[in-house]
Amino acid sequence: MPTYTVRQAAIQDVENLSEVFDFYRIFYEQSSDVIGAKAFLQERMDRQESTIIIVIEESTNRIVGFAQLYPVFTSIGMKRSLILNDLYIVNEHRRQGLAGRLLDAVYACGVELGVQGIELSTACTNYEAQSLYKQHGYVKDTKYEHYYVQC
Repeated sequence: MPTYTVRQAAIQDVENLSEVFDFYRIFYEQSSDVIGAKAFLQERMDRQESTIIIVIEESTNRIVGFAQLYPVFTSIGMKRSLILNDLYIVNEHRRQGLAGRLLDAVYACGVELGVQGIELSTACTNYEAQSLYKQHGYVKDTKYEHYYVQC
């Protein structure tokens, strides 16, 4: 049984992380673009615009999953919040509790940063993810409707 480490990504992780990030984008029906993925992640880290938490398989030192958090602010609460924008585990490493471990690390990061809360969205048909999020304390927003416009 493999052992895993969960930790915050550092700049030296971008090369390996870009491959997993590309798998994530392909999962969401985007064209493969490892070079673009690397540039995107490098820019987020250089500008300190996101926090990325990674899962590493210890025997291979390979990144097999990640979660990416973006900071936002709540005017009403006058505090920072986080958006859990991305969460992905490589197929062959699923069903080992790694997504749950990532969610625990995301929560710990939020507590450490003193944020008001963590928000995420998922497909209405992604029942497995919805169940996992509920198990980790996330509740469905019944107070506000969320809208989106593509530019």
